[in-house]
Amino acid sequence: MTKIILTQDQINTDIYARLEKIESLLVEKKHAKTKENKSENFSGAKGGIRLLITKGFFSKKRNAPETKAELDKLEYFYNIQVVQTTLNRLSSKTGPLIAMSDKEKKIYVKRK
Repeated sequence: MTKIILTQDQINTDIYARLEKIESLLVEKKHAKTKENKSENFSGAKGGIRLLITKGFFSKKRNAPETKAELDKLEYFYNIQVVQTTLNRLSSKTGPLIAMSDKEKKIYVKRK
């Protein structure tokens, strides 16, 4: 039984190769989570708000009543609770909106 003696350069090369393999696996999974939905189906409350996002409505700070009024103009008729819930869900960690509070009211703006 013979022992293989490795030099410090061989050990470092092996460690770096293993690290690169692990990092490439982590980066691939990270990109899979931030996948964007590119479909053009604007049905439902979520679709109406996504339509407003594409039209640039959320380039300025907007609150839920303003959003509801704009949806009414586009013939998306929903209760304010439905609009608020949809806005909250679209302002999640990977969503297209950001939620902030301004004078104790929640406002939404497009994520940059």
